[in-house]
Formats: sequence, structure tokens, C-alpha cells
Amino acid sequence: MTSVAVVLAIGTGLTAERVALLGAAVFTGQLSIGWSNDWIDAARDRAVGRTDKPVVTGTVPRVVIARAASAALVATIVLSSLLGPAAAAALLIGVAAGWAYNLGLKATAWSGATYLLAFGALPVAPYLASDGQPWPPWWVPVVGALLGFAAHFANVLPDLQADAQTGVRGLPHRFGPRTGVIVMAVTLATASVVLGVAPATTSTGFALAVPAIGITLAAATAAAAVRAPRSPLAFRLTIVIAVLDVALLITNAT
Repeated sequence: MTSVAVVLAIGTGLTAERVALLGAAVFTGQLSIGWSNDWIDAARDRAVGRTDKPVVTGTVPRVVIARAASAALVATIVLSSLLGPAAAAALLIGVAAGWAYNLGLKATAWSGATYLLAFGALPVAPYLASDGQPWPPWWVPVVGALLGFAAHFANVLPDLQADAQTGVRGLPHRFGPRTGVIVMAVTLATASVVLGVAPATTSTGFALAVPAIGITLAAATAAAAVRAPRSPLAFRLTIVIAVLDVALLITNAT
């Protein structure tokens, strides 16, 4: 998230100082979201034996994680405000969405909305931090939101069984592993289509090739998911589409 934001900031022509400031704001915001997740979900993580979590293993006390999350939240608010009210609003909307997810929306059908909002707002911030605060092309936040929605499924699908044990039932849980992978692939393919046809500077060949590749990979992913929903093949194919889409977003938006 931080790397993408920094590359977009460079591409929009921000000064080195403002690029660094935006990168720090995004980085501390991501730390606050990640650490708050470990803090809030400590009991759930212990219940399912998440030994990859420092709080569960006792490496880091829960109170330390809580304080670190709070400190990172304050830091991202301060750093974001230095970029101006418009850019700060875009960045802090994403942070608020992440915290809302951790605080309870993750267990509801609205879990995907937090990712749509956070990832849709993030690529807007570099533009609003620029002189004159220009609004980005419409397809930039749209593609960001689509990538975020797919990222939600990618993040949750490997943990469906563990989440079920602790009562977490967000949107991907309601779809299940097979349909969830298909939804993820279709969402990424949609992002590929938008990236292929929306930017005004793309050639006809580019506009035809990018959607075709995205749709083909999505079809292969869906077929793999239907054939073997627990196989890693479908998930790996979605990663390929996601990498392609992120690379195209950065290339076309800068």
C-alpha cells in the first residue's frame, strides 16, 4: 500500500518532501490498522492457535500492541493533516475504514465495503496533495476500489475455517471458498477491462489486449475454483491478475 502510494505520488509530480510525507502518512496508517487488528482480535487469534501472531505467542504483550496502534493512529492523523485538508481526508477515510473493519464490520455482510472505500480513496490522495488539488481521472479510484474488493477476498479466503470457529462471517465467508475465488477473479478482470479502455492515452491494441488477458485469466481462475475449490491454483492465478492490474494502474496513472 505504501509503495503504491509513493509511486503514484512521484508520478503526479509531488516534491520529494511531500512524497516522503505522504509515504509516512500511509505507512503509519497501515501500521495502525495492522496493529489494531492484532490488539482487537487477540482473543480470537488465541482461540484458533494463530502462532504467527506475536500477541498469541506472548512475544509482545497486548497492551503494547494497543499503545503502538494508538500512537500510529495519532501519527497518521498528524502527518496526513500536513498534506492539506483534502489529501488528509482521502487518507484518513482509508484508515477509518480499516479500523471500522477491525472493530466489527469484518463479521458482517458489509465487510467488503470497507475495502472498497479504503482502496478507492488511497490513489486519490496523491492528486489532492498536488498544487491546485486536481481530481484524478474517474477510473483511478474505481480501479483502486476494485483491487481493494478483490484484496479483501484474497486476505480472508485462506482463513475461512479459523474465522468460522470464532463467529466471523463477513462477505467472503457468505460466498464460500469456490464462489469467493470466482468473485475475486471477476472483480480483478473488471479492473483489467477498465484499465484497458478508460485511460485516454491508450492505443487500440492496448485497449484490446489488456481486457482480453484479464478476462482469460479470470476464466481460468473460475474454472480452477469450480474444479478444485481448495487447490492453490485458483488463488495463484488471481495473484497474477492482481499484479498485472496494479502495474497497469501505476503506469497509466503516472
